[in-house]
Amino acid sequence: MRADQFKGARKLLVPELLMLPQGPKRGQAVLVDGGKFRAVGSAKKLMAAYPDLRPVRLDGQLIMPGFVDAHHHLTQSFGKAQSFGQPSEIFKTIWEPLEHALDEESAYVSAKLASLEALRGGFTTVADAGTRAPVDVAAVAKGTEEAGIRCVLSKVVSDGKGGPEHLGRWDGHPLVHPSLAIPVPEDASAKVIKRTADLCREAHAVFQIHVNEHLASVERSLKSVGRRPVEYLRHVGALGPQTLGSHATLLTPGEMRMLADSGAAISYNPVASAWKGNAVAHATMLAAMGVRFGTGTDGTRGDGFRLVDAAETAQRLAYGIASGDSSCGAGRLWLEHATSLSADALGLGKVTGEIAVGKAADFLVVDINVPELTPSWDLEWELVRLANRDQITAVVVDGKLRLWEGWPPDWDGRELVARAAKVGPEVVRRAGLQRVEPW
Repeated sequence: MRADQFKGARKLLVPELLMLPQGPKRGQAVLVDGGKFRAVGSAKKLMAAYPDLRPVRLDGQLIMPGFVDAHHHLTQSFGKAQSFGQPSEIFKTIWEPLEHALDEESAYVSAKLASLEALRGGFTTVADAGTRAPVDVAAVAKGTEEAGIRCVLSKVVSDGKGGPEHLGRWDGHPLVHPSLAIPVPEDASAKVIKRTADLCREAHAVFQIHVNEHLASVERSLKSVGRRPVEYLRHVGALGPQTLGSHATLLTPGEMRMLADSGAAISYNPVASAWKGNAVAHATMLAAMGVRFGTGTDGTRGDGFRLVDAAETAQRLAYGIASGDSSCGAGRLWLEHATSLSADALGLGKVTGEIAVGKAADFLVVDINVPELTPSWDLEWELVRLANRDQITAVVVDGKLRLWEGWPPDWDGRELVARAAKVGPEVVRRAGLQRVEPW
């Protein structure tokens, strides 16, 4: 294989295995044209139907949907280990000061660095939950566009201003999908929360809000409005199919029922729970109750395979062992909730997340001819537990090659890393972070 085989708007790809919605299959091919999958089916039939195209044979390779990160903070990428070992609710001491210290250039560099990391980890879509940086979110969009990743781009509208303008500004953009955000319910009045949710519903956009993440936030909500966060969103009329509640680790059975009945979605962020959480979202229960959910990194690490591994492991340790559930959904559940169902949670179910005719050509080419997957008995579970980021040969978004063997083929990724190494420490110095130093 060569990177130049992926050039051109129209190409017929014939992999060893193709990950379809019903599972992996041999003898299949895909026609990519104009950034979309135009045909999916038998390799023999497609090669006969398109004799003008020279098939690109990808022996020993799997084509699978790209991972969809349902919850990210693209302007927090300079923090990284600054957040490690800190008490659970650290947005006041780490993330808010860090973002407030950003300017246009550093916000752009942070977003592009986070986008590159995400692509290296197999993500073709990221949902940015909104930045508190005092900059135009166009700086974030510029970083994601230049990297070539699909982005659900939020604007924080806790003051009730700028929502319609933001939604209209990015309407119809090929890679940027506008979204509105209120970081936590107590950041805005009930009227603003309801209006923001309504705006997103009318625009077919997603309304992002952190809910039930930490014990402190649940208790704050109870003391201030007499209801838990999810209960409060339903009370003010902001819980619906357009709502994406991030984390939701501390849900009562009643709140789970509210989510299921309303059609709202959540982002299950298992690595965030491990690093700084109070609990693990009961994702297998949510799946059983029909609650829509995607899988998100929360900006922890941009690695899709490690994320699905964490998603399954967290369920096993938190709930599966106690109930004698030895499978916890096996591999299929976690791959679906990291790809097609994660796209659905972001309102992009008709756009991306699976290899199907009419969907965007957002996919990975993964080397399966490796010791970790040999012999192969259940590829979906093996991808969850055994696959690695270093097996990703290529990342394609909107039909264009964005990453080849870990680095962009058409711009200087290493130069960006060097630039971030200079800009990031200066931002952290300006932020004056308040770390707890247990050592």
